[in-house]
Formats: sequence, structure tokens, C-alpha cells
Amino acid sequence: QLVESGGGSVQAGGSLRLSCTASGFPYTRYCMGWFRQVPGKEREVVATADVDDGTTYGDSVKGRFTISEDNAKNTVYLQMNSLKPEDTAMYYCAVGLGASNLALQVYEYNYWGQGTQVTVSS
Repeated sequence: QLVESGGGSVQAGGSLRLSCTASGFPYTRYCMGWFRQVPGKEREVVATADVDDGTTYGDSVKGRFTISEDNAKNTVYLQMNSLKPEDTAMYYCAVGLGASNLALQVYEYNYWGQGTQVTVSS
């Protein structure tokens, strides 16, 4: 089970931090990722992080977002700074079993959270 929190509404230039905790999770090799989706568009990768501390970011968020993990707590965070209206989306946490930070496609992930809405106003 993946439980996300931290979404909300913020003005452009502001910050939010998303959290995602995996429970009932016996796996030791996996990648945790954040994706986002707006209505009518495909779900896109935002950032990924694996158990070896490898990270990857989508081009549109590089330099603004930071993904981090607390492996002991099975929790991944997404710090989002300098938010823009185009960052408005439903954000999903996901886990890819056996995957590395290079897993950027939706099909590479096995478990998904329910999503948390992020709205950035101009």
C-alpha cells in the first residue's frame, strides 16, 4: 500500500513537499518514483529514486524539484520549489520492483498510490 500526502494549492514561485510511504513492503530492490498527470494527457515521470541513491528527473522539473528517500521508513519525498502553473497536476507515487532510477515508463512500476492534487496559481 502506498499512501501519499502533501498536495495542495500554492501560488507560483511557492513550494510544496509530497510524501509517500509504502507499507506491507517486504522488497529490498526497488525504485520509487513520482509521476504526474493532467486530464487528457499521458502520465509523465517527474522523478525517480532507487535504493542505491540513484535519481533521475524529468526535464521540466530539473533544478526545481528534489527527490529523496528514507529507506528505513520506506518513504520517498518530493520537494517542489519554484512551482509554476504548468506543474498543476495529480501527482502519483509508484514503486517498481527490481527497477533502478532509470525506470521512467509507467509500465515499469507495479504499485501506485491514489494520487494527490497539486494546484499552482499564477
